[in-house]
Amino acid sequence: MSDYAASPVLADSGLPYDLPDFARISDDDFLPAYDLALPAHLAEVAAIANDPEPPTFANTIGALEASGRLLARANGIFFNLEGADSNPQRAQIAQELAVRLTEHHAAIAMNPALFARIEEVFARRDELALSEPQRRLTERKYRDAVRAGAALDEAGQAEMRAIAARLATLTTEFSQKLLDDTNASAVQVIDVADLDGLSAGEIAAARRAAEQAGVDGHLIALELPTSQSSVAKLTVPTVRTRVFQASIDRCARGNEHDTRAMILEIVGLRARRAQLLGYANHAEFVIAEETAPDPAAVADLLRDLGTAAMAASERELARLTQRHGAALRPEDVTFALAAEQRATADAPGAAAAGGVDEFEQYCELDAVLNDGVFAAAGALYGLAFTERPDLHGYHPDVRVWEVSDADGAGIGLFVGDFFARPSKRGGAWMNTVVDQSTQLETRPIVVNVLNLTKPEAGEPCLLSLDQLVTAFHEFGHAVHGLLSAVEFVSQSGTSVPRDFVEFPSQVNEMWALHPDVVTRYARHAETGAPAPAALLDAVRAAGDVDSAHSTIEYLAAAALDLAWHRLGVDEVPADVLAFEAQALADAGLASPLIPPRYRSSYFNHIFGGGYSSAYYSYIWSEILDAETEQWFLKSGGLQRELGLAFADAVLSRGDSVDPVAAHAGLLGQPATIEPLLRRRGLVAATE
Repeated sequence: MSDYAASPVLADSGLPYDLPDFARISDDDFLPAYDLALPAHLAEVAAIANDPEPPTFANTIGALEASGRLLARANGIFFNLEGADSNPQRAQIAQELAVRLTEHHAAIAMNPALFARIEEVFARRDELALSEPQRRLTERKYRDAVRAGAALDEAGQAEMRAIAARLATLTTEFSQKLLDDTNASAVQVIDVADLDGLSAGEIAAARRAAEQAGVDGHLIALELPTSQSSVAKLTVPTVRTRVFQASIDRCARGNEHDTRAMILEIVGLRARRAQLLGYANHAEFVIAEETAPDPAAVADLLRDLGTAAMAASERELARLTQRHGAALRPEDVTFALAAEQRATADAPGAAAAGGVDEFEQYCELDAVLNDGVFAAAGALYGLAFTERPDLHGYHPDVRVWEVSDADGAGIGLFVGDFFARPSKRGGAWMNTVVDQSTQLETRPIVVNVLNLTKPEAGEPCLLSLDQLVTAFHEFGHAVHGLLSAVEFVSQSGTSVPRDFVEFPSQVNEMWALHPDVVTRYARHAETGAPAPAALLDAVRAAGDVDSAHSTIEYLAAAALDLAWHRLGVDEVPADVLAFEAQALADAGLASPLIPPRYRSSYFNHIFGGGYSSAYYSYIWSEILDAETEQWFLKSGGLQRELGLAFADAVLSRGDSVDPVAAHAGLLGQPATIEPLLRRRGLVAATE
């Protein structure tokens, strides 16, 4: 038996779609697997670099693309686990791998013989009769090598390696510190009366959290963003304030989880790396690979939207102050806006139906999945989802579905990990365990991770409106991966520019409350009665209540990201919080009552994840999304022919074509910003 076959991580599992056999894999298996996979990849690369034949697309670019399958296998398993179900050993492994993987990829990128071959194919790309995917892959491999330092001199390459290794350590540690401080910042409440406003299920979850932590009373766990869903519900002002303060103080409390010194080091290192490669700053370095033309264009968009949103927020805050008094604090604004949502009753009879809060009773998880999320994908794309209880995920709560196309052929697996736990980082995301590729003959295994409150045994899991929309959003990413039909794995599914990747998932949000979808799943969790039409109308109307507030929260975070990463090497400040305040003021987005969605100290997207200089991508993608929503609605809505056209033009193509050009081809014109402004209620403010 080969060493690979003996590794539970690397061996063929024998399961459908080569789903990993998680039951056989222990944490002790990971480092030995990497000890095999990393040298194997280097040997494959060496064979390509030292090939005596002249470089061609097939023997250089194509061969490089097909290499490293054992490493991809290990990464697909470990990094899914590390984000969704961490523990001390996995955290330690992640720290070690952060450096090892960075050095590994640097060694490949800076292999002079390999780069010479890549450079030759790149230089001859016009005469090689390459297909569009082949040409795009060739250009990508060349740019990736250059951006990793392949064209630098020996001293420059040595410095690039050191920077990359240090950044890998820091960003991994940032995420781990944030998880630890988020758990440590949970708010203890002794008197259950102080939890008034929370549902019975949320109170029960807070009680379980306290029991697990070995403390009295209840623990209100924190969510990833600044705004907390509990703050929107808690009727006791002092408890709201405690939760809000715990949220905004995370990782800036002067304890062992404080991230501020790390932030300054990360920003300085990124600026120096950009400088080495000939860019003015990290934002220029990142956005050079995105669909946005440059950082100035991004800043202009944020400024224009910010001006409109701030004007709208002044009217919104004036209304709230008049209604609730002049002493409003940020947490009170969150509560007051949520109260307005709950009170919205534009349609006759909505109040009698129980108000917007009552809508949760009609959003039971399994009904939302089967009769909402999956049903919409079936209507649009012909997909069918069959739960496979014989297939097991990496945690007892994880569920697996087999996905089939309209002809009944299996195309991949969908893995759902829905419930919050202390070992899972906050937020919601999509990952892949296996990416689709016809070259490699692989079919996708995609994962959706949410952080829903796990109900008591025998009780239903009910989704709030925000959680409902999030479920549809993340499934949009999943569909992007499942419907991928490309040759090359690095062009598969969501492997598109960062400021395009959110577009398909944002489009999928439109089906959450669409009349042809919501009536399928919105049944009362206890009685099975369908949701009253008046209630559904009220829920749709309530969705626009906090538009200005939520827009400013987002724009402020995007402006912070851009401000940090437009700094040059000599411009890194000494005080994180002072810089943050000045950056928001300079962007025209400083509001004492509306803090950014993420403050710098817990902005994991940019200091722990892959969104540095790209947090703007959500709003950039939303321009395409708003236009596409109008295209769907004007053309007939939930129609198979529309879904298939969207899948053929965008979802199936990944990065094998220019995604923005593909979108413009679908709509017959480039997207414009007007539909987005109308959606967010900002048109009047810009006219």
